[in-house]
Amino acid sequence: MTTPPPSSPLRHDGAQPAAPRSLAEVFSAFLTLGLTSFGGPIAHLGYFRDEFVVRRRWIDEAAYADLVALCQFLPGPASSQVGFSLGVLRGGGLSGGLAAWAGFTLPSALLLVAVASGASAAPGPLVAGLLHGLKLVAVAVVAQAVWGMARSLAPDRPRAGLALAALWLVVLAPGAAGQLGAIALGAAGGLALCRASGGPAGRSAAFPVSRRTAVAALAIFLALLVLPPGLAGLTGSRALAVFDAFYRSGALVFGGGHVVLPLLQATLVAPGFVTGDSFLAGYGAAQAVPGPLFTVAAFLGTVLQGPPSGVAGAALALVAIFLPGLLLVLGALPFWDALRARPLAQAAMRGTNAAVVGILAAALYDPVWTSAVGAPRDMAVAATAFGLLTVGRLPPWLVVLLTAAGGAALA
Repeated sequence: MTTPPPSSPLRHDGAQPAAPRSLAEVFSAFLTLGLTSFGGPIAHLGYFRDEFVVRRRWIDEAAYADLVALCQFLPGPASSQVGFSLGVLRGGGLSGGLAAWAGFTLPSALLLVAVASGASAAPGPLVAGLLHGLKLVAVAVVAQAVWGMARSLAPDRPRAGLALAALWLVVLAPGAAGQLGAIALGAAGGLALCRASGGPAGRSAAFPVSRRTAVAALAIFLALLVLPPGLAGLTGSRALAVFDAFYRSGALVFGGGHVVLPLLQATLVAPGFVTGDSFLAGYGAAQAVPGPLFTVAAFLGTVLQGPPSGVAGAALALVAIFLPGLLLVLGALPFWDALRARPLAQAAMRGTNAAVVGILAAALYDPVWTSAVGAPRDMAVAATAFGLLTVGRLPPWLVVLLTAAGGAALA
């Protein structure tokens, strides 16, 4: 195994991480991804793997899969939680996590504020072709992630079998319940079948978060979940009621992405915070921008009926919907890193890592493939993008631009 360079925060012994890099490096890396990561949360995990496991080597393959499994278990936007955790790891603490979150989230949030403010014209055929090309590159990115992770995380019969079992479970029970069940199945299978696989599940990532900080984060999460509804009723504060609507939606959703939309509709449209037409317009606009779908909150905060609205409403909504998921993962990281160092936990992690491969393989078909590939030429474009990533080894941002241009040309 190659020893990581001195600047890497990873250690074989899991003792003390090396000196973290600058916050500017973390912000810049995630800003690039925030500008180019189209395709939804599963595609985002593929982009993260290519950038931070393969290229930058901030974390190893197995530890990355462990982190993905943790974030799949927690409520909130899984890809944003993974990105936040990687920022904590590389940036030396909470400030690094916030730098990663800001870089990945702000591009799409600002675009949606602009759209909500009427600064964007209706898309024509050329723009529609461009957006279709961006969906096709997501097919290639996810396929590359599935292929690479299968080779390293499901290399033998027991783990390949667990990956296939997870795929079947997700196909037969779609949604967050199926994903959580697949991860639980992988953990049980790992305990039964993977104790003799050899080697730990992954090197210790040594997340620089103290248990005191973690407990404080979990306490804040619970306080913000319980107190705002009563305080809003007592004070009549509309801003507090809006905060509670977005915070509760982000806190109670498993699976993230599209799963949060029914909750948002129930908490915003029914009470009259947002009109039904505005809600649907925001959902449509969120499909056309990179980054996490949770940034639809920026659009909805901008078009709120009455104050707060505009930029202030967008900022309030954006912070409120992401905050619970970030507090939860911050509270889980130190306990998770200690747990995964134990032999039984390592066996369980081998199983969950294999299950993550199966979950990603199922997602490669639905929703990634089914939403993008509708004709033979779509398949050809996606295959070309896959070849550029795997054989040509071009950086993902360049493949994104080339495939988007190809989609526009075909249109």
